Amino acid sequence: MENDKALREHLVKLLKGGEAHVLFEDGIADFPRELRGSTPEGADHSAWELLEHLRIAQWDILDFSVNPGYKEREWPKEYWPATAAPPDDAAWDTSVEAYYIDLGAMCALVADEKTDLFQKIPHGTGQTVLREALVLADHNSYHLGQIVLLRRLLGAWK
Repeated sequence: MENDKALREHLVKLLKGGEAHVLFEDGIADFPRELRGSTPEGADHSAWELLEHLRIAQWDILDFSVNPGYKEREWPKEYWPATAAPPDDAAWDTSVEAYYIDLGAMCALVADEKTDLFQKIPHGTGQTVLREALVLADHNSYHLGQIVLLRRLLGAWK
């Protein structure tokens, strides 16, 4: 079972980022309030849109992984916010907090030895928790990279 433990540890590290990927907290740290709804030329989304999309998609992947009553959301409508800018500072902070909560839950699911990473999710079409964890890590790193690029375009990256 040493390989199983190592796989779980690697997956958790991948989900949290920081090795080959930027850390979420570094990507969003001190993001200027006045730029959160800006979409500069060459960018498709604002930081708020990307943050909310990350939160919503991560929650959806977690929900799919653990909820037998999972209901598929409408793409793309239910995966992106309705506005380019957050309604207020509290919305930004709430989204960030929810991101961390759901990431922690996914990491706990992956780390739990009772979770069979290779078992097909009963209400899915062949997906496994391993696959969902990999999709989540890939999705998060992709959009976090967009946030970093957006910050560079806005002149708000260190």
